[in-house]
Amino acid sequence: MIKAVIFDLNGIFLQSPKLSDRFEKDFHIDAEIFKIKLNEIMEAVRKPKARPTFEYWKPFFEELNLKFSESEFWDYWFKSEIPSEQMIQYASKLRSSGIKVFILSNNFKERSEYYNNYQWIHESADKVYFSWKTGFIKPDTRAWQLILSENNLNPEDCIYFDDQEKNLLAASEVGIKSYLFTDEVELELIISENNLE
Repeated sequence: MIKAVIFDLNGIFLQSPKLSDRFEKDFHIDAEIFKIKLNEIMEAVRKPKARPTFEYWKPFFEELNLKFSESEFWDYWFKSEIPSEQMIQYASKLRSSGIKVFILSNNFKERSEYYNNYQWIHESADKVYFSWKTGFIKPDTRAWQLILSENNLNPEDCIYFDDQEKNLLAASEVGIKSYLFTDEVELELIISENNLE
């Protein structure tokens, strides 16, 4: 009997165009160059005790002669992310049926604080685990093990959804049945097949 569903956040509950593609379109900055910088910064800021995230971005923007303030950059980035009403409603439905819902996200402080303003995130999940707080960045298997230990769950009690294969492989290593997220309809079918409803 499945007792809990664990979801990635971005790409499942929140849909958005790639930031690198937006920078290429809006500011004519090569997407591949931007991705290198994005990955480098994310590697640092998703961990506990990182410096304020904008401190990592500011020299890059100055080099490119982009006049972003911190609040302007967060607005540009975060406000392009569209919540999936279907996923929000479905996660709430799972919770009301007695299934625990957890969100496991590699994310940094400022972004998670922005998400904390969303009422739906509190209604859709029993708890959200952000890497900058836990110290465990997917695909580190300790990210899933923390959820199991804190919530008195066995791996076979859970299923996991993500849009990245490397994270699915890591969750599977822990013993959690894992599925690639493609869309909300297929996700609901998979959950039905696992006798959650």
